[in-house]
Amino acid sequence: MEIVLNPSELEGIASRFKILAEPARLQILAALCNQERSVQEICDRTGLHQGNVSKHLRLMKDAGVVSCRREGVWRYYRVIDTDLLSLCAQSRRSATRS
Repeated sequence: MEIVLNPSELEGIASRFKILAEPARLQILAALCNQERSVQEICDRTGLHQGNVSKHLRLMKDAGVVSCRREGVWRYYRVIDTDLLSLCAQSRRSATRS
């Protein structure tokens, strides 16, 4: 099978894989896969520090993976790129078969 991609398509695919290339971001995605959570809830579920979580969430938001809403002083994040979650699930299934 041959896949022909133009340079902008290649850049887009590479950007998506860059998001997945960091274990901390994968942990954050796992924490958000079923529901919206605050930064503190993400920290509690992942064991990551607040500054680290916030940095990764900012990158993921800029990449269009998550969105954020404010409620008072709290920020709540949710996954909006469900295709990326599907890709993670496929990768997990593939890795467990190896």
